[in-house]
Amino acid sequence: MVDDNDDEDDGILRGVPGTNLSGLYGRPFLRLDTLLDLESGDVLAPLHEEICTAFAQLPVDYTGGSHRSMGIMPPSQRGSAVVDYGEVLAALNDEQWARFTALADDPTEFAHLTAKPGGRADIGEERQAPLSRRQMLWLKVRHGVYFPWKAYIELIPNRRWIDKANPAGKRFTRNARQFFPLTTAFVEQLPFTAIGRCNLMGLEANDWGTVHRDGDPQDQDRPDEFITLYPVQNKRLFVWDEGHQQKHIVQGAAAVWFNDFDHHGVEAAPFFRYSLRVDGVFTDAFRARLASSFA
Repeated sequence: MVDDNDDEDDGILRGVPGTNLSGLYGRPFLRLDTLLDLESGDVLAPLHEEICTAFAQLPVDYTGGSHRSMGIMPPSQRGSAVVDYGEVLAALNDEQWARFTALADDPTEFAHLTAKPGGRADIGEERQAPLSRRQMLWLKVRHGVYFPWKAYIELIPNRRWIDKANPAGKRFTRNARQFFPLTTAFVEQLPFTAIGRCNLMGLEANDWGTVHRDGDPQDQDRPDEFITLYPVQNKRLFVWDEGHQQKHIVQGAAAVWFNDFDHHGVEAAPFFRYSLRVDGVFTDAFRARLASSFA
């Protein structure tokens, strides 16, 4: 991790006082409403109408479902993952495996993976062999796998997590341009020099986002740069301090940035809710505004 006194990072990773969080500028998360001129809510209201209409018309994918087997959940929260598809796949017998692979978009890709030791660990989202919609549904209904986000739409797809800030060869999908013209135009004017990933993440009523982190803080030189937008501020994301068993809840913010190398999750609620996440590389001007506002 970068030294606290390193001028290059301007104290961005100095840690959150009284917690075990890496945070950003000594905070669990940063509210960006003012910096992005979103205080009135007028900017995001048309996007909300567009997004809701598109959710009603487009097929959606699932995401999550293997956080425990990936080893990215804190010990106290591992039970909340319920049934993990990484564990299910490792335990399938030959007959079940044949049924699972037959549901793939390309069954030959799975045959190649199973020919090598540990090949089943390469299966799943952002891995060598992504799950098809049919496979996810089968894992859910046959084996009880819990997929936290059951309304997932990629506007700018990204195959590997480590490439989420890299725009090379990526663009908005045809569906994104057709069904989300206001949203894509808004995303394109956000303070990024490059965008490598953009997606909508919706949670069904009474579902929760399993607590996980996207990297080890000890391996972090700089925080990943992204903006999460809440056109309706009813999705209660929280940053989890495992050492103190404490949630730091985002409430009433239209836009936030947090250190996704800290554990984080979403509280359950009795209604559908969603967020829009955009990953990329911030402009130097926006980094300077963040530093002047929060450092």
